[in-house]
Amino acid sequence: MGTYVLALWLDRACRISVGRLGEFEFPAGWVLYVGSALGPGGLAARLARHRRRFASGKRPHWHVDYVREQAVWGGAWARRSGERLECAWAAALGQRPGARILVPGFGASDCRCPAHLVHLPALPDEAWMASILGAERVVVGMDELDELLETLVSGDDDSREAAAIALGRFGAAAAG
Repeated sequence: MGTYVLALWLDRACRISVGRLGEFEFPAGWVLYVGSALGPGGLAARLARHRRRFASGKRPHWHVDYVREQAVWGGAWARRSGERLECAWAAALGQRPGARILVPGFGASDCRCPAHLVHLPALPDEAWMASILGAERVVVGMDELDELLETLVSGDDDSREAAAIALGRFGAAAAG
């Protein structure tokens, strides 16, 4: 159980239908989603589910599922706790320079937050995640490495650049 942040990279601007919320314009760049996993299965199961795409048999359940289909996985950070932290985390991300809410109410149907999804021009670094959120990176399968390597080979210039930066997290494993 705990709270998590998903980092998703949109390599181009696109229009995404977000379930009952409707269709919205998403600019290229980073979108960070804050959620919690307080029920059965905990963080590992929730993050593994978010990691998968619909082609794997997953059906849309959360707002972020719709964005995930269009985005490259950029990583996840989490803090194990029974405390509900997602509202505070979403607010902290919303204070980052250049932060924008793209979809009012996204991921916040059970609270009064403006949204739990924030568009950012740059991904916060590990030190910010640790010091401000108390979160640490969570590895969600090596599929992340495979996806980044595929993007490095077949993506456009901006996507390849983001993938190259993200590959640095894997160290020597990315070169193998």
